[in-house]
Amino acid sequence: MSKEIYGTKELWAELRESGKPIVLYGMGNGADKIISVLESKGMAHADVFASDDFVRGQFFHGKKVLKLAEVAEKYEDFNILVSFGSSLPEVMERIRGIAAQYTLYAPDVPVAGENLFDADFYYNNEEKILAARKLFADERSREVYDELVRYKLDGKITHFEKTDREGGVFSPVLSGGYEVYCDLGAYTGDTVAEALELYPEIKKIIAFEPSPKTFAKLEKNTAGCQAELSLVNACAWNKNGTAVFTDGSGRNSTLSGAGAQGAKTLSGAKTKEVATATPDSFMDFSGKPLLIKFDVEGAEREAIEGSKNAILSNLTELCVSLYHRSEDIFELPLLIHELLPDHELYIEKTPYIPAWEINLYACARKKARILGF
Repeated sequence: MSKEIYGTKELWAELRESGKPIVLYGMGNGADKIISVLESKGMAHADVFASDDFVRGQFFHGKKVLKLAEVAEKYEDFNILVSFGSSLPEVMERIRGIAAQYTLYAPDVPVAGENLFDADFYYNNEEKILAARKLFADERSREVYDELVRYKLDGKITHFEKTDREGGVFSPVLSGGYEVYCDLGAYTGDTVAEALELYPEIKKIIAFEPSPKTFAKLEKNTAGCQAELSLVNACAWNKNGTAVFTDGSGRNSTLSGAGAQGAKTLSGAKTKEVATATPDSFMDFSGKPLLIKFDVEGAEREAIEGSKNAILSNLTELCVSLYHRSEDIFELPLLIHELLPDHELYIEKTPYIPAWEINLYACARKKARILGF
């Protein structure tokens, strides 16, 4: 029998012990990854289903895509694994509705990297996981962290009832008063617009976006910006050069690594070589109040390294994505604390299934009180 880890039971052991047919909800890259994990653990999926509007007699991995009603008719009992991600309220409500009728999990498979957050991964990193937990400034952040670690192990979406905060990327814990905003992973400009609405005092914006198509939309959407604007068609990294970029469309793209060649992808995702640049190359070091957002598709550590001079030379606060790699949730808080030991750290998640919108906030409150910020 599977034993409890961090107060819960590992999903993959539960699936094996239940002996129930495993049915995937959804197709695409997420389903590919889950199938790969199942195979590595000696299991296989029995069927695939999609929302009724998407069922058109197609096949996925050699199996005809069914409707949920057809799955329920075929099996007396079964386990459902959600194999896609969404922040759309109606889609998340549909998933919760299915979970109310059937046994449903939303497995945590990494967006980038190869490490799966399973029992072995937890035990191999337990010391770091517990050390990161101690860094958070309030009980709320520690509760969110605990629930997210449990979710990563057991795949239960009920954890999100305790973790999710409605709202945008930027948390109320941030101090404001920024003169410069650096958006690393600006996408089409939505977070640039959000930052300007929340912090109208921003005078200068530096925005990085590696995808050429998305960068064109970023240019269009920020054309009327009143702040001084510097747009960079590159991925934030720890050196200037190139890297292999996997274009998974939208926010599902990943960076394979600087100089990587022949990167393998699932579901036919396109790869291309993109420019990399250090954010330090585009920022001055004049002690200005600075906010940097890191959402760089698995390259957060490298982007932080490439921003180190700006971070240490200004009164800087950070918003850092913690969900691309399995190790991000503990390694990035440890890294930020090492870099900014006087900052207060907070963790939050906004609504998304699975847990893709997790952010770390590093707030210069102790330093700010001294400097009057």
